[in-house]
Amino acid sequence: MGIAFFEKDKIFKLDTPSSTYMIAIVDEEGFLGHVYYGKRVPDENLSYLMRTREAPFTPSVNNRDRASFLNTFPMEYPTHGLGDYREDCLSVLTQAGHSACGLRYVSHRIFPGKPKLEGLPATFGGEGDCTTLELLAEDPVLQLRVVLRYTAFERLDAVTRSVVLTNGSEEPLRLTKVLSACLDMDNRNFDLITLHGAWARERQIQRSPLCRGRQSAFSVCGESSHQEHPFLALAEKAATQDSGEVYAMNFVYSGNFLAQAELTQFDSVRAVMGIHPYDFCWTLAPGESFTAPEVVLVYSDSGLGGMTRTFHDLYRGHLIRGEYRDKPRPVLINNWEATYFDFNTEKLIAIARQAASLGIEMLVMDDGWFGGRSSDDCALGDWQVNENKLPGGLRRLADEVNRLGMRFGIWMEPEMISPDSDLYRAHPDWAIRIPGRTAVRSRNQYVLDFSRREVRNYIYECVRAVLKSANIDYLKWDMNRQLTDLGGIALPAGRQGELLHRYTLGVYEMQERLVTEFPHLLLENCSGGGARFDPGMLYYSPQIWCSDDTDAVERLKIQEGTALVYPLSAMGAHVSDCPNHAVGRVTPFETRGYVALAGTFGYELDVTKIPKEDRDQIPGQIALYHRYSGLMRQGDYYRVASYAENHGYDCWMVVSKDKQEALVTYIQVLGRPNAHSVRVRLNGLDESALYRVEGEGQEEQVLSGAALRCAGINVGGLWGDFRGRLIHLTAERT
Repeated sequence: MGIAFFEKDKIFKLDTPSSTYMIAIVDEEGFLGHVYYGKRVPDENLSYLMRTREAPFTPSVNNRDRASFLNTFPMEYPTHGLGDYREDCLSVLTQAGHSACGLRYVSHRIFPGKPKLEGLPATFGGEGDCTTLELLAEDPVLQLRVVLRYTAFERLDAVTRSVVLTNGSEEPLRLTKVLSACLDMDNRNFDLITLHGAWARERQIQRSPLCRGRQSAFSVCGESSHQEHPFLALAEKAATQDSGEVYAMNFVYSGNFLAQAELTQFDSVRAVMGIHPYDFCWTLAPGESFTAPEVVLVYSDSGLGGMTRTFHDLYRGHLIRGEYRDKPRPVLINNWEATYFDFNTEKLIAIARQAASLGIEMLVMDDGWFGGRSSDDCALGDWQVNENKLPGGLRRLADEVNRLGMRFGIWMEPEMISPDSDLYRAHPDWAIRIPGRTAVRSRNQYVLDFSRREVRNYIYECVRAVLKSANIDYLKWDMNRQLTDLGGIALPAGRQGELLHRYTLGVYEMQERLVTEFPHLLLENCSGGGARFDPGMLYYSPQIWCSDDTDAVERLKIQEGTALVYPLSAMGAHVSDCPNHAVGRVTPFETRGYVALAGTFGYELDVTKIPKEDRDQIPGQIALYHRYSGLMRQGDYYRVASYAENHGYDCWMVVSKDKQEALVTYIQVLGRPNAHSVRVRLNGLDESALYRVEGEGQEEQVLSGAALRCAGINVGGLWGDFRGRLIHLTAERT
């Protein structure tokens, strides 16, 4: 495993445990070509796969058809304006107004470990974890140097890619498009898998045949968005959860993105990913560098499930940081759906007192504690406690909560400003807006210009002061609107196209400062629910609020799509009140607990007002969470059945790494008359081992892992809609 360069054949070979990625230097001009990506192969010369020995041949052989070569050659990093009419990755505008760019290989270096990306989140690994290849290419006309960086992981079938560009000329260059990765390959009747949705319906799985032309998922909202997601996968038509080849790409970034697959005239596929070029233009002065965010590539020859488990292991071990990466999260109760803005110290203490008696471990105070905030129409930016609502301030409240044996957390929305706020009245120029235009409001708020250091410094000091004013163990960082009327007062006219990326970098800088100064803080990111649930945010917070829709049935589809890529430990999931505040559905309290167990687990309700029969279940639910939290946080996830596909029931399981234990969650969404039990087949177990199968209402059995996989078990006896069951499997000692 690792990375090797075969000088005779001019081939770079990147190996992971089960995959190979191969690049070649082609022709005397040094084109960088993509040779192969797929199941691991021996050290052989596969350069024939690039078809350079057939028409139109390479330019050194047939320069009269250079354009045909450029438009068909499998480029490792395609550029704009010289004859490749497929989607390109790099476009540069010169002072003369020209946009063409062409890269040629110059040199390379291979070294153990993985360097950081300056100012950006990225996966990490030490010398024993991964190996990195840096390919230096250059456009000799523009004197633009481009480093293509690849890292291959030793124990995971993942390869990461990023790009660093440096202007070596004596005049500025304007980068109008910088994507981070391209993957050229032959089509094999692929399906394209993407994640789509809306507010309260995030990350719904969409699988459709890859068609002629360009199909994309993208965001130009200034965030990764509710509507689309920075992920795509190309799957063989016959690929299932358990078999078939899958190629996946995920963007470690939280702003505008483009994820696109293109099926060309010659049945080749080009998949690209990176910062969306919409409203992007970056001036690169002489000697300056620009670093593009990272793309994670995952290959699986064991279906979507193999892809999922690689992403989970990579992100748990090489992206998420901090002390909460490897330890249980506290069971919290958030007061938002319990009280909205109508609360005071006494009401919160009453909720905390009842919650503490049930075993809940943390109270989180949501929106409405600061400034004159009595609704969502005012006071964002005025991060001083409202002592009319909370006499004695945060310290008194936190101390009272701590005396009950609970920890205390708080909600903030640092990136936003209300027009009706003291901060806006003092600094209206701090909001993103275009002079002369009526500013666009959303949720009656504007966005602070985090591209400006003075704005970031002021807001950071506000957050810092709040966290230091009391014993605060948890911060929910929210962001409740998308970006519009893009104008940055501190940027000159020629650099307005830098605003969106500089804004995202500003958010990253703020959160890096936060987790550095407060290493014991549990940070949970949120964006109107799940609008910024992406790998970039996971680098700073070990968990992200999955969706504002907490209905257990709706969450089945949301959490299935999220878990396709992200570990269960990253998904903020709570038991909420009924009728549910998003859809009005009433589901059993027990079922709500089972669904939330596949996440961070907590409560979003008023425990003083819910029915006694529901309240009495809470200690048992918390006991289940503590019993299985290690398994859910560290185990291997298997999707058994999908309610989104069968419209009747949902089922997933988590298997411990040593295969000694597993937990199956089965949710019957709709009851059926005159029906047999449902048979589910369970994967991921040791086929030679015997397992005791147990669960309330489930026939106790001892079956082999082989029988559980091939024959399965029957799940029945659930009466009514929205009913669930946990089935626990333990390996018998022999």
